[in-house]
Amino acid sequence: MKRRNRVLKFIATVLSVAGLTAIAAVMSLGNHSLLNPAPAFSQSPGFSQSVVRVDDAWQQVYKQIPNLPRENQYTSTETGKVDPNNTLVRRLIRYHIYVKGRPPGYRLDWKLTLADYLGANSLMQESQYPGYDTLKTNPLEGDRIAIGRLNRVQRNALAQALTNVFSPRASQAAQPNPNPASNVPSGSTRPQGTPTSPRLPQPKPGDARLLLP
Repeated sequence: MKRRNRVLKFIATVLSVAGLTAIAAVMSLGNHSLLNPAPAFSQSPGFSQSVVRVDDAWQQVYKQIPNLPRENQYTSTETGKVDPNNTLVRRLIRYHIYVKGRPPGYRLDWKLTLADYLGANSLMQESQYPGYDTLKTNPLEGDRIAIGRLNRVQRNALAQALTNVFSPRASQAAQPNPNPASNVPSGSTRPQGTPTSPRLPQPKPGDARLLLP
């Protein structure tokens, strides 16, 4: 009887330890998913991490629009020096992706982000804006002024440039075909119903007799 009780106690102890281990593992996974949430756009067909790195994308935008304001005069809290790489477009991209969680491969989503800067869409929080904790001066107000100075054509060009960087398919679709005739394969047959020049009848032996009186 005592031996049976010892066996039962041993089994209960093993089950308790296994249960606690499983609970701890589940809680660990849950905390990891909360602390490191996957971006909502990562599964979007309009985004490919292999295309461009987020922190490098701003350089490609400025290559497409060289006269775009850079707004990179802010001082870093870490180095105490001006950080020339902390630009308007870089902060705009990080706000779009990491703060708002919008996919970067669609032009409409970039227009929504630009509308945020214009005060026509979502309210922007200074405590969440990129650079609030790395720059001595919060750049939000200056960035909103810079975006507000752009006219509609310039804002549309910016939205298109951002889309092109993250979605090469959009870039290809936006470029007109310089040689439409090249789309027709060589040696292709003429489509049915296409008018052709009439053929003249060829003279035959004996036709001259028909002209005699």
